[in-house]
Amino acid sequence: MHNKKITILLATYNGGSFLEEQLTSFANQSWVNIDILASDDGSSDNTSEILNTWAKNWRKGSFQVMKGPRDGHSENFRHLIQAVSDKKTYVAFSDQDDIWHRDKLEVAMSKLISMGEDTPVMYCSRTRLVDVDGNPTGLSPLFTNSPSFTNSLTQSLAGGNTIVFNSAAFSVVRESAMKTKFLHHDWWSYQILMGAGGKVYYDPKPQIDYRQHQNNVFGKNTGQAAILRRISGLLSGQYSEWIDSNLLGLEACHSLLTTDNLNMVRGLQEARRRGGISCAIFLWKNGIKRQTRMASIGLYVSVLLRKKSVSFNHARRIN
Repeated sequence: MHNKKITILLATYNGGSFLEEQLTSFANQSWVNIDILASDDGSSDNTSEILNTWAKNWRKGSFQVMKGPRDGHSENFRHLIQAVSDKKTYVAFSDQDDIWHRDKLEVAMSKLISMGEDTPVMYCSRTRLVDVDGNPTGLSPLFTNSPSFTNSLTQSLAGGNTIVFNSAAFSVVRESAMKTKFLHHDWWSYQILMGAGGKVYYDPKPQIDYRQHQNNVFGKNTGQAAILRRISGLLSGQYSEWIDSNLLGLEACHSLLTTDNLNMVRGLQEARRRGGISCAIFLWKNGIKRQTRMASIGLYVSVLLRKKSVSFNHARRIN
């Protein structure tokens, strides 16, 4: 089993403060066959120097450092996804400031291999939250509902820093990245894989320490501040814009979706154009909901308060 290769896609930008710890946790993995593909998005600190030093001394496989597109976090990941040429490799996403538990990759690979190599499968997990100094502060929310395409239409299931794909799953994600941009690489991966008829395994046991600090692209997902942030996103229309963007992306990738899931996307687009009670009824009839009851109530309230969908163009077909 250990002869299978994993390629870690590492997106960096001014991550010098914590990058050494992140890379050390890669080196300490019990899995022995690891390539690293890093994309630095124009850092002005010592991130590039750290990456290049590690690349020279990496002994578990290859370590390549690329220049990023300088167009934000999501485009940096899309750049990385498109750069993978090995069709047989397993692939893991990574942030620049976390600490992976020693057996993170081994646990993920064991689960992926047990679920079959021909079926597209994505592994993801809960996270242990730590402060800027690495001290544990809590856990990310525990989700108990099974992963599904209908759930993926409303939320991401887990952080990208926990995700590992088998080669069949990554092939779907890579093809989708050739067809559309996306706002959140983790949410998009969940959506497109479920939409394509793949499988997602959610591990309730944390396999990484997710560091919370002021420069996180996305902050802590628990507590009162996180709840207020989500409510604000619902009321301001930001969440609605994310949904519209994802639906445009899924439409651009229509050839990858199962017939039933493509019909679901088009039905939801039409329901959102009608808005209000009509949209709420569509969600209810099709079981489209978030992982928790309160979050689902918030979703339905936001739909009822909103008259119709607005056009949003962050996700679009790539010409």
